[in-house]
Amino acid sequence: MNEKNSVIYQLNGRPRLKEAIPLGLQHVLAMFVGNVTPLIIISGALGLSLDDKTMLVQCAMLVSGLVTLVQCYKLGPFGAKLPIVMGTSFGFVSVATAVGAKYGYEGVLGACLAGSLIEIVFGTYISKIRKFFPPVVTGTVVLAIGISLLPTGINYFAGGIGASDFGSLSNLLLGSIVLVTVLFCKQYTKGITSIASILIGLIVGYIVAIPMGKIDFSQISSMALISIPMPLQFGFEFHIDAIFAFVCMFIVSGVETVGDITAITHSGVGRDATDEEISGGVMADGFGSVLAALFNSMPTTSFGQNVGLIAMTKVINRNVVGIGAGFLILAAIFPKFGALISLMPASVLGGASVMMFAMIAVSGIKLITSEPLNNRNSTIVAVALGLGVGLTLVPGVLSQMPEPIQLIFGDSGLIVVAIIAIFLNMVLPQEKSEVNNKIEVGNSSTQAS
Repeated sequence: MNEKNSVIYQLNGRPRLKEAIPLGLQHVLAMFVGNVTPLIIISGALGLSLDDKTMLVQCAMLVSGLVTLVQCYKLGPFGAKLPIVMGTSFGFVSVATAVGAKYGYEGVLGACLAGSLIEIVFGTYISKIRKFFPPVVTGTVVLAIGISLLPTGINYFAGGIGASDFGSLSNLLLGSIVLVTVLFCKQYTKGITSIASILIGLIVGYIVAIPMGKIDFSQISSMALISIPMPLQFGFEFHIDAIFAFVCMFIVSGVETVGDITAITHSGVGRDATDEEISGGVMADGFGSVLAALFNSMPTTSFGQNVGLIAMTKVINRNVVGIGAGFLILAAIFPKFGALISLMPASVLGGASVMMFAMIAVSGIKLITSEPLNNRNSTIVAVALGLGVGLTLVPGVLSQMPEPIQLIFGDSGLIVVAIIAIFLNMVLPQEKSEVNNKIEVGNSSTQAS
């Protein structure tokens, strides 16, 4: 390996721009759609205007770029100094939609702001309580996130809830074209076209939708060419039940970030993550969500697809990801660009979302099965999913409960899944094989020292 190539495989190397720019853009392509999709879904569910949708897309790109820079280079105690790409979390979509339906977007932002402060505190102690969040717990929650999002993806695939042509042949055809394009690029191509398969599928669907008359560009002609996203455009409302629901999800998000940090250090530099990296990374997760709330956006989290990109390419250079963050910030100041994304037909977004949401569920399965799926772990997964997901499948099952209970546990089963999985992991005895393995590991460590 020559010196030019070796730099990009170093955490702190300074690669040449002609190498760093395309590699940075590759990270942007891998996460761009996932970063803005949650805002498009939530704004659509709450009936926000095109101007508001466009602003939210701009804010999502700005916050993602800024917080990614914090993770790469640190800001005080915040940041892991690792190439962690941050973006808008899918995990909050179900909870945010439920909170927004009751309290409006102001209630969503208030819960985001309050909950993110709790995550910052959580990050300071995360290294001491990591044992409570093994793969069987985090994997079950991630699996539940994917399952909970699938109905949203299917609704968009059919044209979006409330659409006059919901379930029409044209919508189903358009969604299918996107899905087939994504599958083809993902499975039958290599390199950037495989990595950016979701983006390519959306572009194809967008182009096909134009002659079908599903996109009206007249709405963006009067928009400014350049506009800086401004904070505090909606205000805040604080409600205890909404805040509690978000706090539970922020803890899940923090645990997810721990997993991503660990995966980056293992795959990129061949070592365990340090306590400082984990604590700084989770605190940056919370800091980014504070920034997101101030800039009218949704909570941030580390993006697993970019972790996978690092694992595949072994390019762990912080400056490469930092350049990618710069592209996100630049894209945030062009409102016409955000409007073009906001005009995307629901069925186009649905064709990609079905795939993305299902892959989240698959990621959860991979986490769960990264450890032996013995009787104990199977019980944790079964009970947590059975109650958590089951409650959301039967409308009205908590209708006799107080409203706060209905909001926290009825509209999103993720909180139930998380609480039950954590509790059962704490109280169920480990099987003998697990105990013996831990004793053997401990003895080996003692002998080695």
